Amino acid sequence: MAYLLLVENAKQLVLVCNKGELYKSGEAQKDVAIIEDGALVVDLEGKIAAVGTTQEIKQQFANATFRKVIDAKNQCILPGFVDSHTHPVWSGDRCHEFAKKLAGATYMDIHKAGGGIGFTVRHCKEASEEELAELLKARLDRMLRLGTTLVEAKSGYGLELDTEVKLLKVLHEVNKTHPIDLVSNYLAAHSIPQGSTAEAATHDIVHNQIPELKKLIEADVISPTLIDVFCEKNFFSIDQTREILLAGKAIGLESNFHGDELTPIKAAELAGEIGALAMTHCEEVSDEGIKAMSLRPTFAILLPVTAFLLKLKYPPARKMIEANVPVALASDFNPNAHCLSLPYVMNLACVNMGLTMEEALVAATINSAASIGKSKEYGSLEPGKFADFFVLDAPIWEHVIYELVDTPIVTVVKKGEVAWSK
Repeated sequence: MAYLLLVENAKQLVLVCNKGELYKSGEAQKDVAIIEDGALVVDLEGKIAAVGTTQEIKQQFANATFRKVIDAKNQCILPGFVDSHTHPVWSGDRCHEFAKKLAGATYMDIHKAGGGIGFTVRHCKEASEEELAELLKARLDRMLRLGTTLVEAKSGYGLELDTEVKLLKVLHEVNKTHPIDLVSNYLAAHSIPQGSTAEAATHDIVHNQIPELKKLIEADVISPTLIDVFCEKNFFSIDQTREILLAGKAIGLESNFHGDELTPIKAAELAGEIGALAMTHCEEVSDEGIKAMSLRPTFAILLPVTAFLLKLKYPPARKMIEANVPVALASDFNPNAHCLSLPYVMNLACVNMGLTMEEALVAATINSAASIGKSKEYGSLEPGKFADFFVLDAPIWEHVIYELVDTPIVTVVKKGEVAWSK
C-alpha cells in the first residue's frame, strides 16, 4: 500500500496527546506524551496513519511504499504550533508608536490621539484586497518558518460593514492557497468608529452587519466561525458585549473575545454566563471570573508578549491552571505587538507567568487548537489528525523554548508535505 510520508528514527516524537484528549487542564496540562526513537506514517490524504517506535512502524509497514522518507536521527518531531489570537490582515506601519510608548505613552494615550486601532482602520479602508492579501501571505510565511501551521485570524480593522467584509474575504481567499490554515474571527467590535458611539456601533453590528454576514457565509464568500468583541472600559460594555456575542451565536459563531485586559470589567464572569469558547488577555481577571471560566470550560488564551510590551501585569496563569481553566498561548500579532514567534511567546510564558515548559507546549498546541474549535483535527500527533509538524534539530524537544530567538527548526511539514525547509 502507498503512503505519502514516513518519518523515522526521531530522537523524540512529541505527540502531546495519545488518548484522544481534545484539551488538557489542571494537572494534565503538564503531561506531554512522547515516543523515544519515534516514527510516524502519513496517508495520501495528509493525515497521520500511525505512530510508534521506529521498530514498530517498520514492522507494521514492512510492505508499504512511501513517496518521501524523512530520517530524523538525532532530531525531534513536534506538532505544528497553533496561534489562537492574531490580527494578521492590515495595512499601515505603526513602528512610530513604539517610540512613543518607550517615551512613556500608554495604549490609551495613543488611542485618544488618533493612533492605535484608528490609525490601522484608516489604512485598511484605503488598501485593496490584493494589497492586503500580499501583506497577509508574507506574514504567514514568517509564521510558518517558526513552526506555526494553524492560525486564528481576526478582522477588526474595518469596524463598518464594507471594510470588515473586505478583510474577511481576504482571509477566506488566502486560506485556499497558503500552507497555513486560517480560522476567521469576526471583530467589528474592536473599537468605536470615529464619530459614533458604543451604543450606535452595537446596534449596527447586531442589526446590520451580522445579518449580512450570515448571507455572505451561506454564499461561501467569507468563512468566519468565531465572533470577538473588545470588552473594555471606553470600548464595549458588558451588556453590549453580551448582545453582540449572542447575536453572533444565533448565526452559528462561537464566542472567542477580548476581556479583562486593562480594567477588571468582569468579562470572565460574562464568558462563564454565556458559555464562551474562549476569552483572551485575562490580565485583570477576578477570582470569581476564573471560577466562571472553569464551568464549560472557557479557554483562557494568554498573550505574554502584549503584557510585556504594554508593561501590564501578567495574567494569573498558575491560578487559572490550578482552577482547571485550560490555558492556551498566542502571539497577539498585530501592529501594536509585532511578534510572529510562538517559541518566543512560550519562553515569556515560562519566565514571566510561571508555566512549565510542558504546560507551555500544551498551551501552544492542543489547547490553542481547542480554543478555536479545531482540536479534533489539529494540535497533537495522533492517528486521524492532519500531519502538521516540524523537525527540530536538537536532542530534546525543550530546545524549541530554550533557544528563544534562533529556534533550531529545520523543516515544517503541512498535511504530510514539506512546506518549508532550511
